[in-house]
Amino acid sequence: MGYKYLTFDCYGTLIDWRTGIERELSAALGQIRVRGQELLEAYGRAERMEEATYKKYREVLRRSVLSLSGQLGTAVSDEAARRFADSVPSWPPFPDSAAFLRKMGSKGYKTYILSNVDDDLLGDTIRTHHLEVDGLVTAEQVGSYKPKDGHWLEFLRRTRARREEVLHIAQSVYHDIIPAQRLGIDSVWVNRYGERLPPGASPSMISDTLADLATALG
Repeated sequence: MGYKYLTFDCYGTLIDWRTGIERELSAALGQIRVRGQELLEAYGRAERMEEATYKKYREVLRRSVLSLSGQLGTAVSDEAARRFADSVPSWPPFPDSAAFLRKMGSKGYKTYILSNVDDDLLGDTIRTHHLEVDGLVTAEQVGSYKPKDGHWLEFLRRTRARREEVLHIAQSVYHDIIPAQRLGIDSVWVNRYGERLPPGASPSMISDTLADLATALG
């Protein structure tokens, strides 16, 4: 396939975003009537609205949970909202993530995380869960959030990689697969949550887990 670089989304792909978000939202919001998929979708809408204009991700998280609490008619203190934002590095990894990164590194791939977070949150996540990568590009560094192009353009600038040498690996079709496709970069949709591929998305490969993808990449 000729790939030299593997780029990754982090939260949803390497880290179990849904489990972490639902656990911490429940802690912040207390007794609410909305749970599970409905809660995650409502939170996702609130977060996308906050990401329309750049602000640090801690602020996106804080404002998103406050906005969601208003929609659900429950009171959340600013202190609880800040604790929610601080919780990101504690969100659990998927069981195959660390091993996959080690294996790909041992095979000579250069691995980079392209993530919609602040530098400190991603750095703490990497250290906490022993994620071995060669580099990272954050929203804080580029001043924008995926699905905008900034992460990929900065990665290409730093590494001088050609687009045909890059394979982007991610769970989010909206944030990752569609923009990679737009930029002419091959992608793998890691369907962590058993979803349907929406119209217009054409990843180069589809895999349910990184463990399965490791076999496909040889």
